[in-house]
Amino acid sequence: MLIRMVLKRDEKPVVVEELKTLLGNYRTVGILNMSKMPARQFLRIKNMISKDGVKIKMMRKGLIMRALNESGVNGVNGLVDRISDSPALLFSNSDPFKLFSLLKKNRATSAAKVGSVVTKDIIIPKGSIGIPPGPAITTLGKIGLKTRVEGGKIAVINDKTVLKAGESVTADFAAVFSLLKIEPIEIGLRLVAAWENGMIYGSDVLDVSVDQYLRDVESAVRAATNLSLNTGYITTQTASLAIQLAFWHAKSLCLAANILEKDVIGELLAKAVAEAEALEEKIPATEPTPLQS
Repeated sequence: MLIRMVLKRDEKPVVVEELKTLLGNYRTVGILNMSKMPARQFLRIKNMISKDGVKIKMMRKGLIMRALNESGVNGVNGLVDRISDSPALLFSNSDPFKLFSLLKKNRATSAAKVGSVVTKDIIIPKGSIGIPPGPAITTLGKIGLKTRVEGGKIAVINDKTVLKAGESVTADFAAVFSLLKIEPIEIGLRLVAAWENGMIYGSDVLDVSVDQYLRDVESAVRAATNLSLNTGYITTQTASLAIQLAFWHAKSLCLAANILEKDVIGELLAKAVAEAEALEEKIPATEPTPLQS
């Protein structure tokens, strides 16, 4: 687990001033909950996101609260209420939504413990596992893996989904994952809340699917357009559509009422020809009358 640095009394004001400077220099400030975060996974994630300009500062809760309250940055002290017992400050120049998405994408893996819950399907592919035959065959068989010996090594015969997302790791699964050096547990940084330009966004607001968001926007645009056209409340965005709709309504009326207009004459003539042909088909054919001599 993470170990926080112990500061001397004269070092604490220096740290607070450093945090206050960072608070004033970044577009977005986040509060992370670092409880139960393994040190190895944290360092891996930190290295992954550092290339995106993200900085993380782990300090004692009291020092973070003091920096937030004394910074003078508009509304950033609102993060104080979101601080957990194991907090860290996160600094970024991305907006909070992009930042949350970045953290979701950059997750580290960890070995499975009994009782751990996997967040995605765990598939063991077919092929050699590079281990000679022996007790490992029995270990693999306990979770339903079919094996054979190829070239003196154990090989899995078929791809197999051994655990589905949301299922828990049992002792048998943990033994197989350890044997195959699989780390099925994903660990990520937990962004509790983020500040930007005086606004505080909680994780429940930030956890948005970009694809779903775009679908919602498209749906809202369609609904607004339909409302505008159906109520006759024409806007700059719907004016061209309203003109097209009015034209098609007028054209339909002309065709239905046989009103001669230059834009529908061709279609009226085609309609008349079609009606004449249909009528002709309904008239029974008659033999010509012979001429009287």
